[in-house]
Amino acid sequence: MSLYTDWKTLLENQTDDTFEAFWDEYCKAEMKIYSHILEHHDEHLTGALGELSEKFEVRPVIFEGFLDGIESSLKNGDNLDIESMTEDSAIDLDVDFEKLYYNMWQADAPHLYSLEAWSGVLDEDTRKRISKEYKKSKIYHAPKKPGRNDPCPCGSGKKYKNCCGR
Repeated sequence: MSLYTDWKTLLENQTDDTFEAFWDEYCKAEMKIYSHILEHHDEHLTGALGELSEKFEVRPVIFEGFLDGIESSLKNGDNLDIESMTEDSAIDLDVDFEKLYYNMWQADAPHLYSLEAWSGVLDEDTRKRISKEYKKSKIYHAPKKPGRNDPCPCGSGKKYKNCCGR
């Protein structure tokens, strides 16, 4: 069984009793790994999955979950075959930091997008622009309704009030 399968099983089989402890463990691991990546943003995170999980003092299955989450924020994400990884799999993470910051907003993870280490990676203006882009993408724009004297949207050429607006 691959670590990805183990991760999905672990994720799906949480009970009310284990849910809180699981997410606490995962969030602490995630913050530790992201802090390291942000503090060392000029270098790639490389090594075997098992070695990296030991380095960050997390279970390999939790590190696999981290990889599942960061995959969409990688420049080389296509080269990372998450589903067939084992503890011996080689990893080379080349992070697109602007995309990562946007994805953290999208995941509604204030504990991640508000890390102090971001100040050394993206300047304040870039972070504001990305958060503004995200917030703007979540605004609902209602479709414009035709007025009484507008042409009917059915294409008849009549006024709306004399056609479909009756």
